[in-house]
Amino acid sequence: MSDKIYTVELNIPDITPYREGNTGVDYVTTFDSGVEGPHVMISALVHGNEICGALALDHLFREGIRPFHGKLTLAFVNVAAFERFDPKSPDDFRFVDEDFNRTWGEDVLDGDRDTVETRRAREIRPIVDQADYLLDIHSMQHPCVPLMMTGPAEKGRQLARDIGFPEYAVTDKGHDAGKRMRDYSPFLDPDSPRNALLVECGQHWESSSEDVAIESAYRFLLQFGMIEKDVAKPYLSSDLPDQKLVEVEGPVTIASDEGFRFSESWLGFDVIEKAGTVIGWDGDKPVATPFDDCVLIMPSRRLTKGNTAVRLGRILS
Repeated sequence: MSDKIYTVELNIPDITPYREGNTGVDYVTTFDSGVEGPHVMISALVHGNEICGALALDHLFREGIRPFHGKLTLAFVNVAAFERFDPKSPDDFRFVDEDFNRTWGEDVLDGDRDTVETRRAREIRPIVDQADYLLDIHSMQHPCVPLMMTGPAEKGRQLARDIGFPEYAVTDKGHDAGKRMRDYSPFLDPDSPRNALLVECGQHWESSSEDVAIESAYRFLLQFGMIEKDVAKPYLSSDLPDQKLVEVEGPVTIASDEGFRFSESWLGFDVIEKAGTVIGWDGDKPVATPFDDCVLIMPSRRLTKGNTAVRLGRILS
């Protein structure tokens, strides 16, 4: 895997004006229309070095976006990690103690693990429990087409289809290392009307990731009738290609104490034509593609035991 260092093209937003909020939880604000309707939540900075989501929420605040009906919650999540962010070494500030987006299993939330991230997850959990629909905004280590992550339930796939942006949607079961916030049990339950999506907006710090994050947020709000289209129109792509769905067959979870190394500098969404092609080694064990036209989804730099090295997928449509 390439050790390329990417330039931070984005301006780092000042989110301190949003610290107090109005929910009793720092950096979480809820706007209540006073009219019956859904509770929609948009979250950013689940990882402290993923700036585009913070820029999208800052944009919504500055534009004075308010819901026509229901409630809209805007949440900056792992602020402790973000406050440490330094553009000179931006890879170092994903989290403080552990990945916030592996802490959303009930065993962790209800357990006694005590880290910066588990404390923040428990603090935010009552807000998430109120949300009918969640959009969690993220970005990626390497340049890659933007992706909407739907989870395994059909309701998530359908919501991604209804929104139709970005061009690729990925359906997956998450990570063996722990549950993401979008996989919190009510969102995962196929019998619950509550739903969540996670959008990956491109490489962490490239300027286009901000545009994708803002458009994703507006399209999510439009989906639930929270705003008028004229408000969002300046930030929407004019023509959307047909969305393509990619199903993750499974993650490659690193088992070796020696870690993982890739055979090439895969960047993400590489399509490997032939089954049996070696893409890397877990310690000394070769890891090969299990089927033809295998899509490598978001290969990682965090190549140590227990982490996901890469996810393997098929294009369904």
